[in-house]
Amino acid sequence: MEIKSEIKSFRKKKQRKPLPKIVSAIICLMIFAAFFLVFSLKMGLPNTLNTMMNTAYSLLTDTVLYIMAIAVLMGAISAILSEFGVVDLINKLLSPLMKPIYGLPGAAALGIVTTFLSDNPAILTLAEDDGFRKYFKKYQLYALTNLGTAFGMGLIICTFMLGQSAKVGKGLGSAVLVGLLGAIIGSIVSTRLMLVQTKKLFGTKEGFDLIPNNVLDSQTDAVQNTQQKSVGMRIIDCILNGGKSGVEVGVSIIPGVLIICTVVMMFTYGAPADGVYTGGAYEGIGLIPFLASKIDFILKPLFGFSSSEAIAVPITALGAAGAAIGLIPGMLEVGAVAANDIAVFTAMCMCWSGFLSTHVSMMGALGKPELSGKAIISHTIGGVAAGVAANWLFKLIAVILKY
Repeated sequence: MEIKSEIKSFRKKKQRKPLPKIVSAIICLMIFAAFFLVFSLKMGLPNTLNTMMNTAYSLLTDTVLYIMAIAVLMGAISAILSEFGVVDLINKLLSPLMKPIYGLPGAAALGIVTTFLSDNPAILTLAEDDGFRKYFKKYQLYALTNLGTAFGMGLIICTFMLGQSAKVGKGLGSAVLVGLLGAIIGSIVSTRLMLVQTKKLFGTKEGFDLIPNNVLDSQTDAVQNTQQKSVGMRIIDCILNGGKSGVEVGVSIIPGVLIICTVVMMFTYGAPADGVYTGGAYEGIGLIPFLASKIDFILKPLFGFSSSEAIAVPITALGAAGAAIGLIPGMLEVGAVAANDIAVFTAMCMCWSGFLSTHVSMMGALGKPELSGKAIISHTIGGVAAGVAANWLFKLIAVILKY
């Protein structure tokens, strides 16, 4: 006992004390100054500040509002599909495929549908419901974070990509479909890898002690009251409520798009054609393409990117899918990406869809934050698999259809 107490006291002494505020403030200022110094050495401080503000404003007016418009329309459409049972029909059609493909019960198909129509956290609403949990063993439930994240914002991403057809000069339907298939492949890889980890922890037999849900009766009454409304009123309610949720999605992506996109773009783009910085939007120091060119022998066969700048899109998707797709219009305008890149972007933006910023919170909400690391590693591999699959599938289809 004395030895144990001595060890504990030694560990307490060894624990690091938090840094004084003055020290942390100095470190923060040094990092802040270094960040601006990186850009200022090449662009000049006035041009750096002007480019940041002009890029953020351009993204807000040209990209965020466009994404918000899509989100509002898709929110209304998805609400109508849900209200009139189309989502339930899709769930029933997909259910027989879930066990052999994903190793999950058929109810997990509803998680795919809900996250595809909205965003990653939508899976948590289902996971907290006892009527949904009863179909799962413990090892299966925690793999839902990987499954749901692989389809987050799927409808918005696919619609956005289709809307870029005019800038490419040809239809992007085939590229988007290939990207969707790539995301499905990535989701299978990610979910199966996560199941390998959770099986080791929980086994395959342990289930959940379900608590009777007293809210069920009130939910049934609410459904009956809704069904008593006329068809016209139900459609109007769906359009307004679904559109409102679309506005919320559009507003929620503004910080990610403006902050992350602005920084990534300034690291991605270079000087204007004449080499003289003006402080205009979309100027930068070209660091990401420079670094990507050093490993182009790896990126090219894996993802088939048309330019070094393209790597910025999947990197940004790790933090925010909305910010990632916000990079694409500018790249299309300068000819940095083509149809094959759209297929890879669709797959990786959907599969990764900001999972670094949501996996930890999602696992925490499920009561297993210690599984976050395993989920992130599995999903990182799944996202890479999605991009590789989309690249080679698109090349195969391009040969067959002479696309």
